[in-house]
Amino acid sequence: MRLLSHILEELDYHDLYKAYSQKGRNPAVEPKLMFKIVVYAYSQGIYSSRKIEEACRRDINFLWLLAGAKAPDHCTVSRFRKMLHSGICESLFSQLALYLLETGEVTGKNIFIDGTKIESRANKYTFVSKKSVGKHEARMHGQLQEKVSEINMAHLKGLAFDPGTAQKDLDEAVKNLKDSMEQQGIPEVHGRGKRKSQLQRDKEYLEKCLERQKRYDIHKKNFKGRNSYSKTDPDATFMHMKDDHMRNAQLKPGYNIQIGVDSEYIMGVGVFADRSDTNTLIPFMERLEKNLCHKYESVTADAGYENEENYLWLEKENIVPYIKPLTYERWKKRSYKKEVGRRENMTYIEEADCYICASGSILWNVGKKKRTSATGYTAVQEIYRCEDCSGCPHFGGKCTRSKKYKQLYVSKVFVEKREESLKNILSLQGRQYRMNRSIQVEGAFGVLKYDYGFRRFLICGKTNVKTEFLLLCMGYNINKLHAKIQNDRLKSHLFDLKTA
Repeated sequence: MRLLSHILEELDYHDLYKAYSQKGRNPAVEPKLMFKIVVYAYSQGIYSSRKIEEACRRDINFLWLLAGAKAPDHCTVSRFRKMLHSGICESLFSQLALYLLETGEVTGKNIFIDGTKIESRANKYTFVSKKSVGKHEARMHGQLQEKVSEINMAHLKGLAFDPGTAQKDLDEAVKNLKDSMEQQGIPEVHGRGKRKSQLQRDKEYLEKCLERQKRYDIHKKNFKGRNSYSKTDPDATFMHMKDDHMRNAQLKPGYNIQIGVDSEYIMGVGVFADRSDTNTLIPFMERLEKNLCHKYESVTADAGYENEENYLWLEKENIVPYIKPLTYERWKKRSYKKEVGRRENMTYIEEADCYICASGSILWNVGKKKRTSATGYTAVQEIYRCEDCSGCPHFGGKCTRSKKYKQLYVSKVFVEKREESLKNILSLQGRQYRMNRSIQVEGAFGVLKYDYGFRRFLICGKTNVKTEFLLLCMGYNINKLHAKIQNDRLKSHLFDLKTA
């Protein structure tokens, strides 16, 4: 508590005070003091605004932090947390990280990166599926085209409907039918015992379709390249969580939380809607460098971050990759050597640019293929094809499922960068980094989830979620610093690799 107060006292709160209005009454609790209380509460596993209020009234540590000031109520705590948007909180978090870097508590050389999924506050029954929206919209468009044709035949109207401009066309059609009713003197009737005209029935049907189309357009706008989102928290994506209590692989709304750890301290935080970690590495590293004004020399990550784009970006930034290949664990098994259809189990002849399979057949280079990722990166793959697979004992079984011939898609750039990364992780330093990654970054998530009991966010929205997690990580870092002081482990960066 005293250490927390001392460290947070030295931070620059200029951006925080700018968020307060210069007019009106003064805040109930000074912003700097309020920030200390919230960070200390998160460091002690207290996240509810009502429980923070209760602690400020009863807990001696919170009373000491208040220093005689009036205890804030839960509304004040909640408003402060929402007002403390991620820009302000990230600035304060970066100042704490810079303090650790300047004092030598962290090396600033290698960063361990990993991600986890944490559930959103949104209910699991607020699911919106991109596939379902597309199916219902296509069905409605088919019915509308038939309906518009019927209206044109019955009322001699020049109505048109195009799925590409559905909302605009429906709006014009409704206005057209409404004008026709006024010109023909047909009144709109409602209620029991009233008989509606056909024009009114058609107009009301198109109005309902217009409302549905507006909802579909909102859904499509909120997807933002995803396959699902939550109605009550549009930034959250439905994902498979590790804590699957029902054991039915149920999807729940959540966020992909990325952290970078150095010397057991969390140096960077990223919040993403991606269900996988592959496309999070580059934006995370760019944000980390911008916040710390410091570039790390190497990155250690697991197989989930391996792809060609990440390798090339790290090479361009002169950052050494210690990324485990996706199939690294399978390579070590005897059964993998028996998978004759794998490229790794074939012999490559560089002079002829071809592969020789287990049965002695040659796979020649027959062309190239381009593949564009979700981030817009285009990878070039070489196509290798066997001329004749007839009579091969492995064809149609262990080698390939194709009924014609065996074919390989190989990115030479990716293969080259993967071999470099594999060489790095197999070195003595690479082995030590891999061991420390599993201890430090996965250990940090273990402490946050199981020791601190943080399994679900209390507020919605990507910005608010990032703010809440930054507060949690600040509390974690200060607790870690206190523990190192108590155990005389200051400036201890890496655990030693055990050698038999």
